[in-house]
Amino acid sequence: MIHTLDLEFQVKQAIAAFVIETSEGPVLVETGPHSVLPRLKSELDRLGYKMEDFKHVFLSHIHFDHAGAAWAFAQAGAKVYVHPRGYKHLLDPTRLYGSAKRIYGDMMESLWGLMEAIPEHLLEAVEDEREITVGDSTFKAWHTPGHASHHIAWQVGDVIFSGDVAGCKIDGGPVVPPCPPPDINVEQWVDSINILRAQNPKRLYLTHFGPIDNVEEHLTELENILQDWANWMKPHYDAGRKAPEVVPEFQAYAHQQLIAAGLDEEGAARYEAANPSYMSVAGLLRYWHKKTEAAKEA
Repeated sequence: MIHTLDLEFQVKQAIAAFVIETSEGPVLVETGPHSVLPRLKSELDRLGYKMEDFKHVFLSHIHFDHAGAAWAFAQAGAKVYVHPRGYKHLLDPTRLYGSAKRIYGDMMESLWGLMEAIPEHLLEAVEDEREITVGDSTFKAWHTPGHASHHIAWQVGDVIFSGDVAGCKIDGGPVVPPCPPPDINVEQWVDSINILRAQNPKRLYLTHFGPIDNVEEHLTELENILQDWANWMKPHYDAGRKAPEVVPEFQAYAHQQLIAAGLDEEGAARYEAANPSYMSVAGLLRYWHKKTEAAKEA
């Protein structure tokens, strides 16, 4: 049994966490940010669970909207599984938290809450294709960079918990790619989409937001819009424009795509909360910068 929990981050259906019931007790995939931990606790209580019941927490990556409350579950006794590249940042989150605070400033704590260190004995780095068995369920790690270099998609049987690598899709709207800095790499992302395809999953579980059954159609739409956004950004990078200049134009472009797909203004606002346009501007400009510099050195 898999339960999708709405953490109600700013709006409904922006961030999910997932409870998988196993023969050895419940397992959590994603924790959401620490700021909405009270909501997560309430959802767990609704299912008849407490934080202390969870001995295993699987993270797709270390961004705050996915992993921000992982330390609280470790304090309650859970082992936390993470990509090797994310391991050191959860062991000592000082640099991770400081970098985010420079972006969010005084909004940091209200948006994301706190992040404390996870003890070494409760934190485990997971290599690509490793399988971890909990009772009657086996979690297989697929390293899937593109959105983040430290990204894992977790396969359980014929379903995959895809974190951000399969994009965001809210309440039947279009799929969009979250493209924050610093790790966006379109080529790697396409390769990771193909890793998901190769497993032929019957269902994807998106952290933003929920189950997807038409997997191939979904992944094709994601790949197309990822390329579209990257191509839209390229001339702005070539012209030497900075992110603050480009943000209003990209916001308008992405907004119009959502409206054209049939969303109303409220629906578009939910997408903006789950996947802020300004973050994708910074991420995609950085992608083109890194790609251009790499070509010069080749």
